[in-house]
Amino acid sequence: MNAEQSPQPQSPQHLPAPRRGADWMFGGVYGTVLASGLLAALDQKPYTPFYDASWVAVTAAAAAAAHGYSHHMASHRDGSVGRRWRILARALWNEWPMIAATLPTVLLLVLAGLIGWESYGVTAVGLGLNTALLFAWGSFVAIRVGYRLRSALLIGLADATIGLAIIVANAVIK
Repeated sequence: MNAEQSPQPQSPQHLPAPRRGADWMFGGVYGTVLASGLLAALDQKPYTPFYDASWVAVTAAAAAAAHGYSHHMASHRDGSVGRRWRILARALWNEWPMIAATLPTVLLLVLAGLIGWESYGVTAVGLGLNTALLFAWGSFVAIRVGYRLRSALLIGLADATIGLAIIVANAVIK
């Protein structure tokens, strides 16, 4: 092993870097898929859009916390208690794209509650919106990390396919 291949020791003060590039896509896609699945599943009688919005938000926060915590535990490093807490805080903060990606669904449900929009229409619009957002997340981040336009659009289409699968599953299950 030459010097270029050996791992570089990290200083005790070094914290993991904030997520960038493709990691945004991971959080964005994960959060959007989570919101779509919850939107499809939270169809109860009587229809309660504010309740549904709160559950999408709470579930997104819990999933982000669990994901950040599991990353922290999987990459445990020695150091002071204060340093470990700072690393945990950074790992949790790095999950913001997952929570942000659920906000369009949360806002749609709040709007539905304010204007009295029926469950079927909200679910259809929300799943369509989230499928478009999956396409946008994939395409935008692919371009940002260096893919050419055609490849980026194909990546966006692959991401949108997840949304389409949720729409099909929702139609078949209901």
